[in-house]
Amino acid sequence: MGIIKEEKLKFLFNQFNHTSEFKLFEELASGHINDTYLIKTHEKPYFVLQRINHKVFKNVPGLIHNKVAISRHLKEKLGHLSEQVLRRHVLDFINTKNGAPYYKDKDGNYWNMMVYIEDSVTFETVNNEEVAYEGGKLFGNFLFLTSDFLASKLTDVIPKFHDMSFRFSQFEEALKVASVERLNLANTYITEVNELKEEMHILQKLKESGAIKLRVTHNDTKISNALFDKDNKGLCVIDTDTVMPGIVHYDFGDAIRTICNTAPEDEKKLELVNFNICYYKAYVKGFLEKIESDLSAVEIEHLPLGAKTMIFIMAIRFLTDFLNGDIYYKTAYPEHNLDRAKNQFKLIESLSEKFKEMGINNL
Repeated sequence: MGIIKEEKLKFLFNQFNHTSEFKLFEELASGHINDTYLIKTHEKPYFVLQRINHKVFKNVPGLIHNKVAISRHLKEKLGHLSEQVLRRHVLDFINTKNGAPYYKDKDGNYWNMMVYIEDSVTFETVNNEEVAYEGGKLFGNFLFLTSDFLASKLTDVIPKFHDMSFRFSQFEEALKVASVERLNLANTYITEVNELKEEMHILQKLKESGAIKLRVTHNDTKISNALFDKDNKGLCVIDTDTVMPGIVHYDFGDAIRTICNTAPEDEKKLELVNFNICYYKAYVKGFLEKIESDLSAVEIEHLPLGAKTMIFIMAIRFLTDFLNGDIYYKTAYPEHNLDRAKNQFKLIESLSEKFKEMGINNL
């Protein structure tokens, strides 16, 4: 199997426009959706070859167009940097020999390739304020540098991804089909969803009214999608598959959700789940250093609500999947999705206790 895979990857690698010679490969297992391989060549740079999962993403050409267009835009904005430095701060995609941004194989799979960023590290979790601060700078700068890119030019690769009304309609449908047993187990959290409904629609209403700017957003700002150098300084935002039109609160909130939880998102011991206000403050400091000048007063005022809203979206999605019988997220045991939902609701509770302290004017 290994030899077959190596021959296939070598063939795919050679469909792209480069002058390097394939030496060996390593599978990069950090993602949950796509297949990603590090291609080592006889001379550097190395390359990252990736298969985009067309069963998850229905418009892969559009997705790849998004990634390439945003990288091209970032390169133009950072054109004062040398090519060597630029390749460490912006994803560099390689076209095929036919000039296309992707190669489609005989099985209908889409492949794209980029230059590997050497001597970089990623973090699955944040363990100090410095990494939170540097992560804030990276994601804030990504939003700032793309703020003049017309978001309407991007393909909406996952329609209604952060649409709160859509998530509530999915939840309400799940209530109709859920077993009595699952309804009973989830009863406390079903009540909590309904109690939070009005507050959780505030950002969507502001977006729909035009009070908050529609902009380019990354939409998967977990800390593992930020590259750092060996001194823990931010290098590059990666995994731009979900770049779409959105609002700043999506990216801010999702980063805070993943950075400030003191426990894994499926931790059963809820007393271990708390909102780390110190990491929040460090992230906000870095984030605003880069993008505050481009944010309106309304956007800044609602950043803390962005954090609460994005935690809630994951909570309702986990709870909905549990009620549906676990049809979306992979689970390791029968109540895995319920435990994930409980975890996020506990995080909301902990955040709510510190909400006044989270206001930007209080930092």
